Amino acid sequence: MEAPVTTSVHTLRTAHEQFVTTPGASPQVRDLVADSWRRCAVRGAHPDGSHLPPLRATAAELTAYRRAHPLAGALPLFRELLGDGAADDGHIFAVADTDGTLLWVEGDTATIERGERMHFAEGAVWSEARAGTNAPGTALELGRPVQIVTGEHYSSAAHAWSCAAAPVRDLSTGRVLGVIDLSGGSTIATPPALAAVRGAALAAEAHLARTTAMPTTTPAPDQNGARLNVLGRDSALLEHGGRVLRLSPRHSEIVLALALAGHGVMGDRLAVELSDREVPPSTVRAEMTRLRAVLGPALLGSRPYALLCPVRTDLGEVSALLAEGRVAQALGRYPGPPLPRSDAPVVVEQRRCLEQQLRGAVLGSGDPALLRRWVDADWGADDTAAWSALARTLPNGSPQRAAAAARARGLDLAEALPLQVVGHAAVLQRARS
Repeated sequence: MEAPVTTSVHTLRTAHEQFVTTPGASPQVRDLVADSWRRCAVRGAHPDGSHLPPLRATAAELTAYRRAHPLAGALPLFRELLGDGAADDGHIFAVADTDGTLLWVEGDTATIERGERMHFAEGAVWSEARAGTNAPGTALELGRPVQIVTGEHYSSAAHAWSCAAAPVRDLSTGRVLGVIDLSGGSTIATPPALAAVRGAALAAEAHLARTTAMPTTTPAPDQNGARLNVLGRDSALLEHGGRVLRLSPRHSEIVLALALAGHGVMGDRLAVELSDREVPPSTVRAEMTRLRAVLGPALLGSRPYALLCPVRTDLGEVSALLAEGRVAQALGRYPGPPLPRSDAPVVVEQRRCLEQQLRGAVLGSGDPALLRRWVDADWGADDTAAWSALARTLPNGSPQRAAAAARARGLDLAEALPLQVVGHAAVLQRARS
């Protein structure tokens, strides 16, 4: 995750003015924001604040929609984690759906009224395409937590605001359900604010997984659904309609990105998720044409690109088991990281998040059997902390304890040696000069 900006308000607004008034100017801001500004410019977003985000629904329509939305079940948790103290800090929190429509906006009354003047209100659409660079919209665009401060907003109407937002996913499928956002003044332009929304999103994911994990009746299999297996393999397996398709590595990345999005994805966003380098739209279209020939038009839609049926992933199932505290079962269902050779940003991020969740759960379990399984696997063989934790859980005097402790010490020395070599080289260089 990119670190929050520390640039001054004046510098940011100068950079914004230069970008929007000078054709071809390179944005003098951090990469995440520069990429977003470029997307906004291509999509025709208005940087001068003259076009406020549209209000999508009437009050009655919004009430009915919110009642049925899956994030309604997490609203009490958001109020507890983010709403307390809002009046003292002068901030508000908002919950939006996958299109960026604000479903709930709560918190400090005066800040709510300020937000309403620029249409940051329930029923307004704060997607990046409609509102320009902003935390909830850009978090949905990238599928990861984002912090946007003052002049980093593309629309000057929001330059007095700072915000931090994180997507909330369905852990059983990996699909994005919506986004949780904190907005306000200087207190939101801080690392704790970003940590708060990320923590609230993780807590909501775990809460929703628990409340849906034990249905009262066993549902019939969804004959129209699909299952995607990506763990421990470079070529994903897609099961659908009685067929099992082995996808190419590139098609594996695309289908995983679409499954994680849970809604339509435009070609320019898909290109960003698949590569750090600029990918021409024609290349994306050609790849999607080839993928449609493999999957068929009944499964892959276009404009925007989307999978046309529910898709469960083995990645999501492992995350759901971890959210339920079933660490042994999660580790047993983990044959390795998703698409291990892929360097697509969306895959790298999912790989990192799942490994962090699984590793943290194993280390925190204090279970020697789980720790042994972790260090015996390729991905845990050089995990110094895991070897140390294993040594601590084994009986004093045990040969296995001594072996685990020796392995941890050996890894520590191996990690320290390159630093020592660099240090000695620096000393010699100074002596020669």
